[in-house]
Amino acid sequence: MTRAPSPVPVAESAIRPDGDRRDGGHLLRLPEQPLLRHLVLMVFGAGLLYLLTQSLSAYNNFQVGEIGAFAIALAGLSVLTGQNGQISLGHGALMAIGAYTVALLMVHTHLNLVVELAIATLVTTAVGVVVGVPAARLGGAYLAGVTLLLALTVPLLAAQYGSIFGGEQGLTTTPPSAPGTINPERWLAWIQLAAALVVMVLLGNLVRSRFGRAFRAVRDDDVAASLAGIHVTRTKVLAFSVSAGCAGLGGALLVLSTGVVNTGEFPLTLSIELLAGMVIGGAGTLVGAWWGAIALVYVPQWSTSLSSRLSLGTTVAAYLADALFGAALIVVILAAPSGIQGSLRRLAHGIAAATTGRASPPNPPAALARLLRSADVPGGTRSSSDASTRSRDRSPDQVATKE
Repeated sequence: MTRAPSPVPVAESAIRPDGDRRDGGHLLRLPEQPLLRHLVLMVFGAGLLYLLTQSLSAYNNFQVGEIGAFAIALAGLSVLTGQNGQISLGHGALMAIGAYTVALLMVHTHLNLVVELAIATLVTTAVGVVVGVPAARLGGAYLAGVTLLLALTVPLLAAQYGSIFGGEQGLTTTPPSAPGTINPERWLAWIQLAAALVVMVLLGNLVRSRFGRAFRAVRDDDVAASLAGIHVTRTKVLAFSVSAGCAGLGGALLVLSTGVVNTGEFPLTLSIELLAGMVIGGAGTLVGAWWGAIALVYVPQWSTSLSSRLSLGTTVAAYLADALFGAALIVVILAAPSGIQGSLRRLAHGIAAATTGRASPPNPPAALARLLRSADVPGGTRSSSDASTRSRDRSPDQVATKE
């Protein structure tokens, strides 16, 4: 019997892991090496953001800087939830830990801002390890409950030890001094956006490395990942600690804009809004973190304008932003389950396919599964139902001739 050639090389040459075709000349060709590709995108993004901040007012630069801070926290949450499958309702508290750390350093020390931000990131990462070890053995609602407990505990500790954390008044922070004649808000926005771009490059390389593959393997099936030699608990703790460090850095940068950190700056609703923003932007995508950050910054502003225009009461106006987040989350889940970024990616593929006359590439796992079911692949097995069907389809003469 002559075995048919394996179709796997054809599939591998036609389908890339990210769903694009290798011969897609209509797509922008970027370096294949992940670090170089991410550095090129970072330089391109930095140029666009520089031009944007040059054309904005001081208040708009202030908002753009906040977008950069929230994008860092959302990117870490996207890695945790979208790449590793862990749900966290305590990232608002982790942002508060980073903010309090940098505020305490500013009050009691005179370190360089970069050193203070690094210390805040390390402290929050250590907290993430402490919380992540027991949380790694939990899942679903139990994991969400543990992180929710963290979100409830941090404000209580800050209020209980008011002599250290300033109580309800909180601690004040000093924004970095701008060199020369640069606008202070623009300078602060540059710092926050630069930190966000660096974090995006680091996380982009992380998810493309063997650690990122381990994250996704544990997310898809932790039992299969364990049988493949992946340490499931260690992988979950690593994902949680990385995400916590991003949240701490985001909180430390955010407090530079607000100028004060207290229990009211990081309420429980912030953790829920972060999770909603991550879903709206696109879980598991780093670009989606920017869309979610835009929503986190501008939805409260839009709700304030809407409440004043409609002359709503104080109570209704206070919860209008949360209601808008909930409505946006429902719409995204129903209309765009993969978030804004996922919908834009599918739209771009559709436009490219219509322009070049090519069909959109199939989903790689589903396509490879069909190939494995329909052909002899070394190391693979045919299903018994397929074999029995082919045996029934053969005539007796064909069977005798073959023998």
